[in-house]
Amino acid sequence: QVQLVESGGGLAQPGGSLSLSCAAPESIFVASAMGWYRQAPGKQRELVASIAVAGNTYYADSVKGRFTISRDNAKHTVYLEMSGLKPEDTAVYLCKADSGLNWYWGRGTQVTVSS
Repeated sequence: QVQLVESGGGLAQPGGSLSLSCAAPESIFVASAMGWYRQAPGKQRELVASIAVAGNTYYADSVKGRFTISRDNAKHTVYLEMSGLKPEDTAVYLCKADSGLNWYWGRGTQVTVSS
């Protein structure tokens, strides 16, 4: 079973910063676009940011200018740097690897923004 291992997250104050990382098996990572999604209680899962194999990035309007996604192909890891955090960023953040033929999800990590 393919495992995406997420780390990071936790509690931050409004305006603060947090970093997330997600490691994937090499064979999956090198062939996949990587994405960060989030799901808040009672809400649908939404795409936050994604990065293609070639490095092209996408950001949801709600996080543009505050979040940065990057990938380290040598470490088979994708990162999400979050700054200017807002209470509405509170959610479980999940990593996804998508090769176009198959996709795999991580288990998620909780991000809570509260004073």
